[in-house]
Order: sequence, then structure tokens, then C-alpha cells
Amino acid sequence: MNKNELVSAVAEAANIAKGDAQSAVEAVFSVITGELKKGGDVRLVGFGNFTVSKRAASTGRNPQTGAEVQIPARTVPKFSAGKGLKDAVN
Repeated sequence: MNKNELVSAVAEAANIAKGDAQSAVEAVFSVITGELKKGGDVRLVGFGNFTVSKRAASTGRNPQTGAEVQIPARTVPKFSAGKGLKDAVN
């Protein structure tokens, strides 16, 4: 499912106009992104948690040449599924 299909499904499930559903979906993504940028987390009970994790710098290898490459430290988003979502999928 892509974003347009998600918007259509939300519009149908909530019985609202497609434009309103698109605004709602984009607002949810924007709020989650903003909170993660600030270093916070978003916990949706029964669905899952969006968190930020720090990845340490490391040394990798270029697969073509075998030369060592420095991989810089970075901050990455993570999602862990909640019990409700895991149970629904299984």
C-alpha cells in the first residue's frame, strides 16, 4: 500500500472526504517526524513505538575494491511493533 492508497482507505474507513483524509495522514506523519527530530519518541499503545537510536561510527569495506571506508555516526529512526499489531498480523 502506498500513500495514496492509505489516504483512500482512511477516507473510506472514517467516512470523510479524500482531501480531509490526506490532510490527516500528512499531519500524523509530520507530527511523528517532528517529535523524532527533537529526539523524542511516539508511543501508540497497541500499535507500536517510534524512537530515535544513535548508531556509532564504524569501519566498513567497499565491496568492489575491498578498501576500508569510515562510516560516520548517525541518528536513525526505529519502529517497534506493539502487542496489538503483532497479534493482529499473526
